[in-house]
Amino acid sequence: MKFGGTSMAGIERIRNVAARVKGEVEAGNQVAVVVSAMAGETDRLVQFCREASPLYDPSEYDVVVASGEQVTSGLLAIVLQSMGVPARSWLGWQLPIRTSDAHASARIADIDTAALDASLSAGEVAVIPGFQGLTVADGNGGGNRITTLGRGGSDTSAVAMAAAMKADRCDIYTDVDGVYTTDPRIVPRARKLSKITYEEMVELASVGAKVLQTRSVGLAMKEKVRVRVLSSFDDARDDGGHRGTLIVGEEEIEEGTMERQLITGIAADKNEAKVTLTAVPDRPGAVADVFTPLADASINVDMIVQNVAHDTGATDVTFTVPAAELARATDVLERAQGSIGFVKLITDTSVTKVSVVGVGMRSHAGIAAQMFKSLADRGINILAITTSEIKVSVLIHSDYTELAVRVLHTAYGLDADEAA
Repeated sequence: MKFGGTSMAGIERIRNVAARVKGEVEAGNQVAVVVSAMAGETDRLVQFCREASPLYDPSEYDVVVASGEQVTSGLLAIVLQSMGVPARSWLGWQLPIRTSDAHASARIADIDTAALDASLSAGEVAVIPGFQGLTVADGNGGGNRITTLGRGGSDTSAVAMAAAMKADRCDIYTDVDGVYTTDPRIVPRARKLSKITYEEMVELASVGAKVLQTRSVGLAMKEKVRVRVLSSFDDARDDGGHRGTLIVGEEEIEEGTMERQLITGIAADKNEAKVTLTAVPDRPGAVADVFTPLADASINVDMIVQNVAHDTGATDVTFTVPAAELARATDVLERAQGSIGFVKLITDTSVTKVSVVGVGMRSHAGIAAQMFKSLADRGINILAITTSEIKVSVLIHSDYTELAVRVLHTAYGLDADEAA
């Protein structure tokens, strides 16, 4: 069971979490719980580091920000004990959870579960702080250091723990009651999905759905961990595992159910920026000259459109980058203008990436055509297109975001009979 920051925001909410955990124990389950820091706490700790020094030591930063989860893990163990449930906290270094030494963005290498397994077998609930781990000693006198996995890393901690323990399921409790066909705030008739495949969830998470961190879903897919997303604010009675949304392998999605529709969900991401380079020389290697400097600066490029060159010997190249990286991308390109040879650099942040996702695309033609026609019928112009095996994304002006999502949700038959 994993509980996010809103679920742990104060003692009363921690009591609510403890009641859910107690219910699972009374149902005969062995339970490990991964907790996030209280809502807002990690931001507060990060700000302390920035105030102490803008050029802080990342290894000491991890010591500071990892403390938020240490507090909530201890508090939950205390509350569980007060309810008569045997429980203890296990910090990342006590198990240990071994990670790479990339402080503030570490990757989990392995988890030793021997002590944890013994504790669970003895009837204890294990309470584990998410987001944190421990480096391996470097052999040169450098001791083990606390690491953190990057923001949102508690979801990854939970999935990794479930994989290491060979858990039956990883329940991630959040402030939404499952995964919907799109954002219910945009489309009131959005449907809650009872099941969704790993691949679809990875794609939806990567193109704007905020339910789960993309990295945690990727890990669940790799390790074949069954994940359930559900709300920590719903009725806590045992339901036999039927609430929320299950994220599973494609083989678990039954034929004939609603989830086997061609399209599973629609997502919109406003965190994109469009960059156009005009009059790029039309010669071999020109495009490499554009994107190599961006890659060297670790700036991800998503959509790419290159216009056909005619008699001018030049072409325009348009692509998107994360909006937060636009300033850096512009700086990199301007410094490389001499080698690239473009005439003008034009940027636009008033854009949104709208995506349709579904494993049914693999075996059905016409998905993209239907998307393009539905948008055209409403006068929505497409600025760029990108596809994968189970996803089609288009870039549009941000003014049309909500209209596009509603139009596509209806076009693919995803509207529920009743508003959510």
